[in-house]
Amino acid sequence: MGGRQALAARQLLAETLHGDLPEHELLSAARSVVAELGSPDRLLELIAELASGEGDPHGCARLSYRHVLGFDKLLLIDDGPHHMLRAHLWHPGRGAIGKEDIHNHRSPLASKVVRGRLAMELYAPRGDGGVEADRYLESLADGSADWLLEPTGPARLQLTQVAEYAAGSTYALPAHTLHRAWCDTAEPTVTLFLETGNGRRQHTDVFTAAGPHPGAVPKVPMDVDDYLGELDALAKLLRSS
Repeated sequence: MGGRQALAARQLLAETLHGDLPEHELLSAARSVVAELGSPDRLLELIAELASGEGDPHGCARLSYRHVLGFDKLLLIDDGPHHMLRAHLWHPGRGAIGKEDIHNHRSPLASKVVRGRLAMELYAPRGDGGVEADRYLESLADGSADWLLEPTGPARLQLTQVAEYAAGSTYALPAHTLHRAWCDTAEPTVTLFLETGNGRRQHTDVFTAAGPHPGAVPKVPMDVDDYLGELDALAKLLRSS
């Protein structure tokens, strides 16, 4: 499944993240993987290889899309239920409404900023005071790729941390950690994102202060030509960095 770079990435994922690791060990291992695979030269070689049509472009295109929060998700390595390695391309100024959404994930994650800069805020629930928001349960629709958003009522959140991640930085978050992130520069930001699939939750929590959300948000996958074109454009962007 893929050329030399993709096979090497799969081997590193398998060797580093094998077994039923406790979450803190899984986060540390995942962070080490993105630190290694996200080195500019190695990531560029992997993306250029995949842009040439190596690997599974049809399968990866089907799981790649333009996210409502303002970035493009390009699947690089699909290891079924275990791990998914993606390149995220963040566009400055896109997704201003999405920036208001505070959310968590279905499984622990790790990421490295390869180019640009990412801003992030962490939040925790609280009984009173803090930020007023509407809470939704987000899940995936059966038989389609749509996000389903079920309103569950008002909530209050406390801002606990503000951070900026420059190129070369890595971070890892447990699945339940509430956060929001956005591109913090006038130039595109590129991150390498590793989603660990073991024990995935059935839904995520989404909090918004930006007004009501629709009940369903379409997730439109890329076709193969668009996917390969985006990978090629991403490779050119990394070469110019």
